[in-house]
Amino acid sequence: MKPIELKEHAKPEEAEALMQMLEWINPLGKRLQDHITRKCYPLRIRRGELLIKPGEISTHTFFICSGVIRGYIKDGGAEITTWITAENNFATAIHSFFFQVEAIEYLQALEDCELLAFSFTDLEKTFQKFPSFNIVARKIYQKYYADAENRALLARMKNADLKYQHFLQSHGDLANRIPIKYIASYMGIASETLSRLRSKKASATRRRKK
Repeated sequence: MKPIELKEHAKPEEAEALMQMLEWINPLGKRLQDHITRKCYPLRIRRGELLIKPGEISTHTFFICSGVIRGYIKDGGAEITTWITAENNFATAIHSFFFQVEAIEYLQALEDCELLAFSFTDLEKTFQKFPSFNIVARKIYQKYYADAENRALLARMKNADLKYQHFLQSHGDLANRIPIKYIASYMGIASETLSRLRSKKASATRRRKK
């Protein structure tokens, strides 16, 4: 796969959404804000493009300014979506990024995306230079650990209707935004089953409105 090309670091206005999210977690201070902005690099990718694939090392984590990204693996000829995330979240091949080992999954844009790339090396240096940033990172990791637990619970559910309700609670904003095949794959059910569930829910909504 063609290496990611990162040129000029982000301008303050390009990093505004990232700063707002980080400040909401824990105050940064101007020096840390300026440092992060200098270490972030804008990146645009088109729908369908891959950020990483198995065998590559994830050298960057990506803050999503706009768009949707999924992680997936291949099992024989089938693609299995393992996670989906959108604006104001980070995306990377986590195990590969934090341990700098080869990835086992693909990262793919499901929409045209505007991202901010932050390298593993710069992240480690930021932790050392600004100890307070470790607080921000810890709170972000807590969120993603909880998200991983929710995905594990979803995978163990047997009832398709409960799976869909769980998906709507955690990703309701994406329900009508991304192709149904990716949602069905993430939930571990057939696309046809998900179509029936959506039709059933739509019919129930119409009846309540009468």
